[in-house]
Amino acid sequence: MEIEIATIGGYEAVGRQMTAVRAGDDVVVFDMGLNLSQVLIHDNVETEQMHSLDLIDMGAIPDDRVMSDLEGDVQAIVPTHGHLDHIGAISKLAHRYDAPVVATPFTIELVKQQIDSENKFNVDNDLVKMDAGETMSIGDSGKVDLEFVNVTHSIIDAINPVLHTPEGAVVYGLDKRMDHTPVIGDPIDMKRFREIGREGEGVLCYIEDCTNAGRKGRTPSESVARKHLRDAMYSVEDYDGGIVATTFSSHIARVSSLVEFAKDIGRQPVLLGRSMEKYSGTAERLDFVDFPDDLGMYGHRKSVDRTFKRIMKEGKENFLPIVTGHQGEPRAMLTRMGRGETPYELEDGDKVMFSARVIPEPTNEGQRYQSERLLRMQGARIYDDIHVSGHLRNEGHYEMLQALQPQHVIPAHQDLEGFAPYVDLAEGQGYAVGRDLHITRNGNMIQLVE
Repeated sequence: MEIEIATIGGYEAVGRQMTAVRAGDDVVVFDMGLNLSQVLIHDNVETEQMHSLDLIDMGAIPDDRVMSDLEGDVQAIVPTHGHLDHIGAISKLAHRYDAPVVATPFTIELVKQQIDSENKFNVDNDLVKMDAGETMSIGDSGKVDLEFVNVTHSIIDAINPVLHTPEGAVVYGLDKRMDHTPVIGDPIDMKRFREIGREGEGVLCYIEDCTNAGRKGRTPSESVARKHLRDAMYSVEDYDGGIVATTFSSHIARVSSLVEFAKDIGRQPVLLGRSMEKYSGTAERLDFVDFPDDLGMYGHRKSVDRTFKRIMKEGKENFLPIVTGHQGEPRAMLTRMGRGETPYELEDGDKVMFSARVIPEPTNEGQRYQSERLLRMQGARIYDDIHVSGHLRNEGHYEMLQALQPQHVIPAHQDLEGFAPYVDLAEGQGYAVGRDLHITRNGNMIQLVE
């Protein structure tokens, strides 16, 4: 059976992930993501109103026109998890394909919300839920199957999809860390990865996220970040002023820890910002997390400002606002607080806890720097880097190669500089560039089996 891979997006930078795998006459698309930084550098851009071609030209979503060179029919669109760089273009591109979107329940719900907010295109692809550990048949040949393997990441309900073909498995390895003691959900299923590496024809190809390949050691568990966060929160238990926390809105495990520790130190947690309300509200509705009954979630600006007024009236020492804006996004809550555009008044000595790292990308780094400067100018004390990454480091990548023993490896989710450490690691394991280690770019085709 012919096996061909189209590397469409995410092979020149972090963002707008999209890869297509053709097995015979059947094509499966993995991820359709948005590069948010390409949107943020423009003022007042509303992607919901924009045409896909304009977003492609902007570099915000994948240029999927290369799909016309694949000789097969798309049978499924499979996002690995709910981050925007993996699902953000589905509302712009999925309608071009007569295929269902297949994903885990939390991811499907986030895709549905993306589609519901779309104003330019009518996206009526079927939305099919599939849990980690399950398998479905692809196409009519009866020879190709799609399997979801549970992984751990900085968002719940993440998987690595595996396409089983007569020539071996194609494992799409974006995004994960090796977490054996997660705060929410099951540990990464390394047992299943090892089985896939040794059953049938083994692994034909492994496509891997290279984000932290240059960092030595292994990525710590989310339980480590939880202990770090608890220590930081307890250290300011006796402070009688304002404490504000920020983290990734989609990081439900981290948000739940913040809510719990706020209660422990005698403060009422409240979630503020549109995306904070969206992700946590969705997770609670789907029973992934059980928040306290009195936890407030407010996304609309007027509701947020009313909440800030109540906090100022009843005393900042009684509350922990958990807000959007950890990357310094211009319209996020924390950025507005730094600019003095909310009723919440920061004072000398107030604490701002960043339970997130800056995404290593120039737009984010510049915005975060500006946000911190504004906060410090108002006297805020910054607690930084209370976080663990959602991506594998060097030793995690080594373990995955040992588990899967792939015949071919394709680095992804980075630019050429970001690929370099992973290429060094793979070459140390016997792979060779141009033979079975494929460094590629957006829009390229790789023929694995002719």
